[in-house]
Amino acid sequence: MTTMGGGSSWGRLWPQMAVALAAILVVVSSNVGSVEANAYPYSSPPPPPYVYSSPPPPVHSPPPPYVYMSPPPPSPSPPPPYVYKSPPPPSPSPPPTYEYKSPPPPSPSPPPPYVYKSPPPPPKELPPYHYKSPPPPSPSPPPPYHYTSPQRV
Repeated sequence: MTTMGGGSSWGRLWPQMAVALAAILVVVSSNVGSVEANAYPYSSPPPPPYVYSSPPPPVHSPPPPYVYMSPPPPSPSPPPPYVYKSPPPPSPSPPPTYEYKSPPPPSPSPPPPYVYKSPPPPPKELPPYHYKSPPPPSPSPPPPYHYTSPQRV
């Protein structure tokens, strides 16, 4: 245990110490009372012995067990079961069923739907193109130069 300043172990031991002191006080106080009780002897008379007596039987006997009896039939006979009868047809005949009629066409007829037409071909076809080389230049060029080596003598 640490010093009286209250270390960590003192805080853990404090509840145990309180419980031990309380137990000692209870034991000491009970011994003091028993010593005083022995100083003044007193004895009460013993209680009378308990004798059980059962209740008396009932004066009248219990009713007999319940027996179900169905009720008597009704004096006037019951009405016959319900039978459905369809209503009579109506006296004036019903109107005829509705038939759809398309509306009449408009008085000025609508323009015909648009149809695309491709443009007409060109008036005359051109012949296929042929390449022609240009004419030669007017003064003829000099002949190509050929090198000849000098001959040895």
